[in-house]
Amino acid sequence: MSVRRWIGIGAALVGASVALAGCAPAPEAGDGGDASEACVRMVTNSGGLEDRSFNQSSWEGLQQAEDEYDIEAEALVSTGETDLGPNVEQAVGSGCELVVTVGFELADATLEQAGANPDIDFAIVDETVDAENVKPVVFDTAQASFLAGYLAAGASKTGVVATFGGGNQPPVTLFMDGFVDGVAKYNEVHGTAVRALGWDKAKQDGAFTGDFEDINKGKALTEGFIDQGADVILPVAGQVGEGAASAALERGGVSVVWVDSDGYETLSAEFRPVILTSVLKRTQDAMVQIVGEVLDDSFTSEPYVGTLENGGVEIAPYHDLAALVPPELDGEIEGLRQAIIAGELVVESPSAP
Repeated sequence: MSVRRWIGIGAALVGASVALAGCAPAPEAGDGGDASEACVRMVTNSGGLEDRSFNQSSWEGLQQAEDEYDIEAEALVSTGETDLGPNVEQAVGSGCELVVTVGFELADATLEQAGANPDIDFAIVDETVDAENVKPVVFDTAQASFLAGYLAAGASKTGVVATFGGGNQPPVTLFMDGFVDGVAKYNEVHGTAVRALGWDKAKQDGAFTGDFEDINKGKALTEGFIDQGADVILPVAGQVGEGAASAALERGGVSVVWVDSDGYETLSAEFRPVILTSVLKRTQDAMVQIVGEVLDDSFTSEPYVGTLENGGVEIAPYHDLAALVPPELDGEIEGLRQAIIAGELVVESPSAP
């Protein structure tokens, strides 16, 4: 097998092909050009490609893989729930060797197609599918959001912070668990009583908008938190989080912790003044690694788990709000990071990968 071979993944952005469900059919296996060139297919979930979250960061990783391995990336963008299964089926029908799916919504379709096509490699982002030819790509975001929660508690002027999610699902609540534990750790160290609204870790229940697209829901929920005194907000809700940023900008004196990607870079520039930091999932690095594994025949179903130790998760720079983080607080956060990496501090969550 040539090192440069056909791969499949379904999602695309500027600089590569973007396919919507119901558009032109996928090429037949072996059809469509020089077989010495690799191709990539990635299927997005219903949040779409430009979600400023894991669809977008996964795609950015495939763009990096394009440059590193001289592959051709193409995309199947799901615009609704009815697109999911057909898009995975179309990605498989492309004749490519790797299909990447993004999000828990695609778990069933991924498992079905993986079982029917044992010679094709699959990877699924932010979900675990148990099959010999499927690699889960998951992240222990609780580790990084623990640091963000500690930061939020230390940066808060009101002594109240908050978080909410798009849905009560493990990839979402994992962030929230780490965040409230970080706040609790700050209180333990400093003898303070900073409150974290929106999530009860013991009950595994809290505030959710019920979707990942309706920005107005995120804005309304955030305004309610601000009315209760919260001045640092962690939205774990994809595009819905823009509503939190909008409310923070309008109200003033409120900052936001973004998730998945660096919100300072991916959100509209108008929101930069309110982005304190971001809890990063470096999906880009995982995508490049997996494409390389497929190309050199070392692909396995062993999960990729992003941690602080391997750089798969992290918190972003403080950017314009660095003045809210005194050197002492930044030093404490670095000490916690090293303690987590060394295994001296274990951040626990029932949703941990």
